[in-house]
Amino acid sequence: MSEEQILDAVRRQVRIRLSGQGAGHGFDHIHRVVVAARQIHADVGGNLFVIELAALLHDIGDAKFNDGVERSGEFSREILGQLDLSDAVIDEVVHIVDNLSFRKRETADALSLEGQIVQDADRLDALGAIGIVRTIEYGAVKGQPFYDASDPEGPSGVKHFDDKLFRLRELMNTEVGRRLAAQREEFMRTFLNEFFGEYGLQREASAND
Repeated sequence: MSEEQILDAVRRQVRIRLSGQGAGHGFDHIHRVVVAARQIHADVGGNLFVIELAALLHDIGDAKFNDGVERSGEFSREILGQLDLSDAVIDEVVHIVDNLSFRKRETADALSLEGQIVQDADRLDALGAIGIVRTIEYGAVKGQPFYDASDPEGPSGVKHFDDKLFRLRELMNTEVGRRLAAQREEFMRTFLNEFFGEYGLQREASAND
């Protein structure tokens, strides 16, 4: 099989397995991560085939949808093992998907350049206009408000911005990732300023916070 045929086969498997997946983690998310990874790769290089495989598979066994157990590496090895791929490529892809999630950042192994690119691309999809929509979608699924004036420190979309999303820019691996993250973060802060203004509250959300 050619590399493109392998990518097509993996893409089909991922689309099937994530069918019906909501809360901003469906195949549309995967597609955007692949596109962003290609954009970063064009600037920094690396093995594009490995990058695209890892980008396609990075959420295939997300812990949020597997009873709190991260199974992306396991499922990736299962899918790739059915294709004409070397053990070295499979091991590299599995290592990437096993070590790029935000929740594992304290215990994760160091990522290769390819892994750093996919991690940046995944984090970029949590920012900007798409990031706002995904936050609202996930909150709706979990029964959490975007903002609750009576409990501003309780679980909410705005709290998620502060606790996680506004930390992503400084965690980017590549210069192009940081640049794109800064642009998207600025849009989110502008949105929050408008949101709180319409709410009748004052909140300055500067990118220099």
